[in-house]
Amino acid sequence: MRKKIAFIGAGSFGFTRRLVRDLMTFPAFRDAELALMDIDPVKLEFSRRMTEKILAAGNYPAKLTVTMDRDEALRGADGVVITILQGGYRVFSTDITIPMSYGVDINVGDTRGPSGIFRMLRTLPVMLDICADIDRFCPNAIVLNYTNPMAMLCSGMQKAYPHLKITGLCHSVQGTAAMLAKWIGADMKDITYTCAGINHQAFYLKYEWKGEDAYPLIRKAVTKKKDIYQIELVRNEMFLALDYYVTESSGHNSEYVAWFRKRPDLIEKFCLPGMGWNPGEHAYILNRYRERSKNWKKVSEDALKEEVDLNRGYEYASSIFNAIFGDNEPYEFNGNIPNTGIIDNLPAGACVEVPVLASKRGIDPFHVGPMPDQLALLNNISCRCEELAIKGAMTGDPNMVYQSIIFDPLTSAVLSLSEIREMVNKMFAANKKYLPHFKSLKVR
Repeated sequence: MRKKIAFIGAGSFGFTRRLVRDLMTFPAFRDAELALMDIDPVKLEFSRRMTEKILAAGNYPAKLTVTMDRDEALRGADGVVITILQGGYRVFSTDITIPMSYGVDINVGDTRGPSGIFRMLRTLPVMLDICADIDRFCPNAIVLNYTNPMAMLCSGMQKAYPHLKITGLCHSVQGTAAMLAKWIGADMKDITYTCAGINHQAFYLKYEWKGEDAYPLIRKAVTKKKDIYQIELVRNEMFLALDYYVTESSGHNSEYVAWFRKRPDLIEKFCLPGMGWNPGEHAYILNRYRERSKNWKKVSEDALKEEVDLNRGYEYASSIFNAIFGDNEPYEFNGNIPNTGIIDNLPAGACVEVPVLASKRGIDPFHVGPMPDQLALLNNISCRCEELAIKGAMTGDPNMVYQSIIFDPLTSAVLSLSEIREMVNKMFAANKKYLPHFKSLKVR
């Protein structure tokens, strides 16, 4: 039977382009129905044109459905990909500018801390609406989320709809693994690793080259080669202190901890512009959003003129779908799922990023056991703040949101309790339009 894969937020041109291309590399999906759905008709039209170009280039007999009706897209789907952005960059800008007015300097702001939490508050209600529709129209579908903040959104969806098959995907795990292999001169086909923790703060508990521990080689590269040390200053400093390498970029990680962004001199030392793809400059992603808002149509038109590359990329989604309801070739990846005893010393029920096997059985996580104490301590701070924020979001309690932010490492390193309260109240006021379910928009 023809398989159906729904793209919710298909106007995300880059994601849709890559994922459609990847799906078509599997024989099981070449005649699939691809249902593209978005609320923005202009962006949806660009994705339609690109998808048609890919299908024509590969002479694939897939059926293409393009709609602004979410029910139509989801009805009978075997797989669902979610790539939405709620609110646009203008409200997202307040996630960055309000904390900065209090001295909390944010680099990206899409994952945790005050910026990530308010992004979650805006987005989770929409994600739960999508889940309700999935429950009605395709309750057995495999649901893959790419929308940030990954851990908080997945945790909220998984708590509200525990019977749905939801996992979240991030490319930082495979991306960093490849970076480390390059540093030590290894071919990725000879690298094996175990990576676990929470999204954007997972660690390689094992990293081996041809079956041998490669950490001594990584440490040598970091300490002996100045260019390698400099290109990932924050992550390399964390590695030298914690003994394990973290998955997400230096810019991201600098805003998750208390060590790098609490003083201007530290930002100047560890978050310099021009080193690495995102060393940690203020408002990095917000600035990219602003640029994209001015030229995204031209960028999309230019992409439509390029020759189509039909080779599979490195995103997990297509291989997961293929393993479960395609050709059933098992596939191992790192996914974001509830902690049902998978990591012994992280909170039960919190969303963790761990090794997972996709097969015709579905999605089966591997038991990780306890994290090293120093890593568990760091992860616990982050995920317990996030779990409290999710509870605040789902109950409409602004005080829980405030309490989650007062323990955020960077925020608490910079501000007093009363300053955090004032900042949070301003952020609530800026997000009023998106939070009608809250009992109040003012912290006690």
